[in-house]
Amino acid sequence: MKYNRLGTSDLMVSELGLGTMTYGEQNTATESRALLDEAIAQGINFIDTAELYPMPARVETHGDSETIIGDWLTQQKRDQLIISTKVMGPNAPFTWLEGTERRLDRATIVQAVDGSLQRLQTDYIDLYYIHWPDRYVPLFGQTDYDPSQVRPTVAIAEQLLVFADLITAGKIRYLGLSNETPWGINEFCRLAQQLDLPQVVSLQNAYNLTNRVFETHLAETCYHQNVGLIAYCPLAFGYLTGKYQRGIKATGRITQFPGFGQRYTKTNFLGAIQAYGELAAQYQLNAAQMALAFVRSRWFVSSTLIGATRLEQLTANCGSLELDLSPEVLAAIETVHQRFPNPAP
Repeated sequence: MKYNRLGTSDLMVSELGLGTMTYGEQNTATESRALLDEAIAQGINFIDTAELYPMPARVETHGDSETIIGDWLTQQKRDQLIISTKVMGPNAPFTWLEGTERRLDRATIVQAVDGSLQRLQTDYIDLYYIHWPDRYVPLFGQTDYDPSQVRPTVAIAEQLLVFADLITAGKIRYLGLSNETPWGINEFCRLAQQLDLPQVVSLQNAYNLTNRVFETHLAETCYHQNVGLIAYCPLAFGYLTGKYQRGIKATGRITQFPGFGQRYTKTNFLGAIQAYGELAAQYQLNAAQMALAFVRSRWFVSSTLIGATRLEQLTANCGSLELDLSPEVLAAIETVHQRFPNPAP
């Protein structure tokens, strides 16, 4: 396992990280602990969660992912692990959390951090994300910016001031953004420098063979601001494994939760999935490992989050570390990308 420095921080994250949004829903506590143990055995030191998890979010299970991790964490060497979690943004359809207009003001952020610390049973969070912006932006498959949707928002400087106090208090170590835009990253970084407030060290956005929009503008922004990408959904909700195209009743989020994953229902998506599957077969590669190796090969990726629900999946995904894609395969991937450019943005 290789470890990469995350942005300007002193965090050295494993090139594969473990996502935990299934813990407490698709995975029981016992299954989740087994996955966590195997991840550590494979050399993973980076565990990612959120106050919102598991997904799909339900009042009955809210916070269970952090609780499961917290119970497990008490038996681990805490200083050898990097734990990240997230504060939920506004306008989410989860009314048990401060209503649907949950603004990222001081009270909300402090309450969220304290709740996560309690559930995780730890004194500090290594990396704390804003799960999605407080302001309006197109999210989760939306692509067109609509000025008529602009709403009142908590000023970015005000948000940074809260995180500065939490860092000073030792509750969090570093700040990250998630589902952000180039404008948002630049504004956070500009104000942090101008006001001597915490710099953003990480961006967690979707990135995979069917969603490479990061490359267009975000890559330049993150390069100049020294912000590392933590890539989520590298297997496009499991579609890039090929399991939904094999003519059998596959199990996964798509079959268990109809309507979940709207970005994967767009025109040309299934055509792209089929083409990448055929490419993997042509070169005698495991489709999932090829998809993960591609994400890992990108210069801007600090860590790739894998979200296996079974031990055999986790082991196979970690096997992608042994695969370095040849120039021939990379060129073939680009050919498919030109035919199906970003069908699941």
